[in-house]
Amino acid sequence: MAIDLNTVDRLAHLARLEFDDTTKEQMREDMNRFLAFAEKLNELDIEQVEPLIYMTDEHNVLRADEVVQNITHEEALKNAPKRDSDFFRVPKVIEK
Repeated sequence: MAIDLNTVDRLAHLARLEFDDTTKEQMREDMNRFLAFAEKLNELDIEQVEPLIYMTDEHNVLRADEVVQNITHEEALKNAPKRDSDFFRVPKVIEK
């Protein structure tokens, strides 16, 4: 399988990217080199290789979650530059 400029254009559109002609050609070459590398992996004999489920035999040892009140609500709001009665006041960042 080879990547052509139409494929690069479609992928760029899906990723919402814009390339000039020089960059498009470079992307096409890079993608073709990547595919050639992936094809080399198909040449490996993996009949005797066991599939990996986990990278190690180690298991996570996690502590139990415990709810602890370290700071009161009033202490948390004490140094806020702007605050409401119960909330931090911040500038609006989402526009409609």
